[in-house]
Amino acid sequence: MPAPPDGKPTVLIVDDTPANLDLLVEILRGEFRTKVAINGEKALELAGSGNPPDVILLDIMMPGINGYEVCQRLKANPATSAIPVIFVTAMSEVEDETRGLEIGGVDYVTKPISPPIVKARIRTHLAVSAQSRELQRMVMRLEAQAFELSEFNRTLEARVAEGVGQLERLGRLKRFFSPSVVDMLLSNSAEDPLKSHRREVAAVFVDLRGFTAFTETSDPEDVMQVLGEYHEGMGRMVMAYGGSLEHFAGDGMMIYFNDPVEIDNPAGVAVQMAIAMQECFATLGAGWHKRGYALSMGIGVAQGFATIGAIGFEGRRDYGVIGTVTNLAARLCGEATGGQILISHRVYGFVADFARTAPIGELQIKGFSRPILAYAVQGYLDGAARPRRV
Repeated sequence: MPAPPDGKPTVLIVDDTPANLDLLVEILRGEFRTKVAINGEKALELAGSGNPPDVILLDIMMPGINGYEVCQRLKANPATSAIPVIFVTAMSEVEDETRGLEIGGVDYVTKPISPPIVKARIRTHLAVSAQSRELQRMVMRLEAQAFELSEFNRTLEARVAEGVGQLERLGRLKRFFSPSVVDMLLSNSAEDPLKSHRREVAAVFVDLRGFTAFTETSDPEDVMQVLGEYHEGMGRMVMAYGGSLEHFAGDGMMIYFNDPVEIDNPAGVAVQMAIAMQECFATLGAGWHKRGYALSMGIGVAQGFATIGAIGFEGRRDYGVIGTVTNLAARLCGEATGGQILISHRVYGFVADFARTAPIGELQIKGFSRPILAYAVQGYLDGAARPRRV
């Protein structure tokens, strides 16, 4: 119901006697806006207009449609049923008042009227009407919220199942990929990396030197502590450079670049990580040396095409990379001495502009029919721009 321009409530006065209309208009002047109707038909017309009154003062004895019938029609019409109707009449019998209240009137005032009582009754029923409208709005809001809750509960099982599936996928992916890569994969902006596919990758194999002798002369608790520190340190480097970890194998690990996220220079980033790993290992090795452990680390880096995807069986699948590039990285690592990084000739072509290298010559490597030309990475060239990390 639109509010009047002056903010005052509107009272519709219905009476067939002009003197009664004038009296009520004068009584209500100043506090209320008023409209008048001299018969029931006019009252129904004004009440059903686009700007209905806030309350109706209704006489009973009128020619044509009497007050009782007007009230009944008002209450039968959804557009006017909520307007409070106060009967103002000379009919003072209990039966008359009872009938008026039974058909929907909210109050019954007999003539001659008392101006303060009439205004007090109007204020009371305007307040009650406002509270009723607010209660109705609250009920509608509660019904809307109940519907939303019902819809939420209806879809909860599906969303829980979807969430569980995502958590399971997250757990699988976190075993192999950096957090940023996992976030990308879970956002559905990349294909499932465990689906078999072929791609050129840079492979890095890392292995400890002196580990066998160390395990033969040390307690199992010391071995596990050293392995934990080693994996923790090297794992931080893998995450920092955005590598994909295929597996841990005791003191060895295999890392790949360019899958599932493609990068501009995977060999360059792989070599940069290898240098950082040796720097990190130097700190670890110094601490182990003080405890009497003579350990060092060799690294091999190669680049080439491989088939990548899930391997295993139902209930136990892992991320696997299959191809000559993996064998070459592992063989180069096996040829590397402690503290050394050996790279293939193909990798050398991608890092020669920033890495300081020394040729090792051609190596006769098991599993390869031809000698492999290898280089040792000795650090960075002075002032060279390093490859951008993932």
